[in-house]
Amino acid sequence: MRRAAAVGAGALLALAAVAVTSAEERPETGTGTGDDTEKRTVPDFLGLGLWRVFTRLDRRTRLDVHDVSGRDRRVLWPSRWQVCTQYPEAGTDLDRRTTVMIGVVRRGETCPPRVRTARR
Repeated sequence: MRRAAAVGAGALLALAAVAVTSAEERPETGTGTGDDTEKRTVPDFLGLGLWRVFTRLDRRTRLDVHDVSGRDRRVLWPSRWQVCTQYPEAGTDLDRRTTVMIGVVRRGETCPPRVRTARR
């Protein structure tokens, strides 16, 4: 029983830390009126850790993350991956229909040459 309570408390603290981090690093958006018509743009994520993608994008943004190393690995821990590709490119306006696609490799690995030359 104590272990379950400790795990629940740990999960709650982790969620609170994510909420605080995302609130501090929320990108600047258009008018700030809170409606769905405000302008949002894609930040430049190339070379950054995957965790930054999750903390900088608005929760309403659709996100597709995949391994571009050619090994087709599952991306489970965002802190262990770095961004090689992104689409749409930085500065592009986002709307509800836009899906941000992020290609990643494990930290310490280099982006494959075919990916580096095709960066978007």
